[in-house]
Amino acid sequence: MLPIGVYGSGFLGTVISACLADFGTPVFCCDQDSDLLRARASGEVPFHEKDLQEVIRRNVRVGRLVYSTDLQKLVPNAQFMFLAQDSAVEIDELAVSLARLMAKDTILILATPVAVGTASRIERKLKDHKLHINVVSQPTFLTDGCAVEDFNWPERIILGTTSEAVVKAMKQMYRPLVMRGVPVVNMSFESAELVRQATTAFLAAKISFINELAGLCERVKADAMDVGLGLGLDKKKIGPRCLQPGSVFAGPFAEADMESLAELARQNNVSLRILEAAREVNRTVTDSLVDKITNAVDPVAGKEVGMLGLAFKPNTNSVVGSSSLCLARSLLSKGAKVRAYDPVANSQAKAELEAVRYCDSAYAAAEGVDALVVGTGWPEFRDLDFARIKRLLKRPIIVDTKNLLDGPSLRQMGFQYIGVGRR
Repeated sequence: MLPIGVYGSGFLGTVISACLADFGTPVFCCDQDSDLLRARASGEVPFHEKDLQEVIRRNVRVGRLVYSTDLQKLVPNAQFMFLAQDSAVEIDELAVSLARLMAKDTILILATPVAVGTASRIERKLKDHKLHINVVSQPTFLTDGCAVEDFNWPERIILGTTSEAVVKAMKQMYRPLVMRGVPVVNMSFESAELVRQATTAFLAAKISFINELAGLCERVKADAMDVGLGLGLDKKKIGPRCLQPGSVFAGPFAEADMESLAELARQNNVSLRILEAAREVNRTVTDSLVDKITNAVDPVAGKEVGMLGLAFKPNTNSVVGSSSLCLARSLLSKGAKVRAYDPVANSQAKAELEAVRYCDSAYAAAEGVDALVVGTGWPEFRDLDFARIKRLLKRPIIVDTKNLLDGPSLRQMGFQYIGVGRR
């Protein structure tokens, strides 16, 4: 069996190479940075991702997953070559460089998030250099915190190619997923590239819609969690995911996807008003959350606020676009003091915002503060000893920006519990 090559040792390359190896296929992951590759080979990754370290170590141990900088030796033997960097910077030059090393008719798979038109441009450049390589645009839909699960149980596999032979070969590579009934949909380069950006934009609109409804719920004494549940159970039209009030649409690729789609629309004189509205609502969510905290401890200047959670979502240590970090910045700008705790993202948050006092436990973050804010929906926060939390707080105020906790129970314990869009 010919090996599969993956170029890139960031988030995408690390996840894709490890998961492909777990199919039982020999895989090599290559890059120019030998230090990064040595770290990956030992299972060390700079991001928190459920099950990924074990998948890497298991496949390295049995020899299915190899990390190397020796592109000249490995690339010519690959049947498939993934270009899976997290950034599309210099992707054209890199594609040409890899193609020069690849055997004729090898399949080059563009998994890197790219703008619409990239695959067609790369294909033309390869032909100009007389390189007979099949190009496929394959958008990735990996979510921080559950990327391994997303790879192994995708809703669909999108292939940007018009070659039936390439589709057949790709289905064989993804046979474990195809055998589970995962649909494989092939389309043009441009359609595949647009699917990724459109998916991002649609989710942004969905999240923004429930956040706007949450504000209405507070005015009319409805419960946004109940409204989100009622909407989400209509799986034919809506589905339950991303109808959680208080969330923001964030993460390493989210804003880049939306900006790329918005720029594409501007270049073609098309108005995407729903996309722009969703982005605007997404930007204002933090302002409304700051207002809740400010009203609870008025005046906020001189007060100390504890933050539980700093990552942009649970099960990841990424703080890119984190509403918790935005909240902390806003509170600091208003004269408050902030102390915070996150199970895995303290160091990443500290690199972005040094003025916060970082704690080694949720209880340390709660000690002596005027209000405790749930900023990230880590499940472990549900299991805290809230009797102890109450004793530690200066004032028994909890602002739950993710509606994670049992509000009625906390109110019975004497807390002033404030959720988002909740009664």
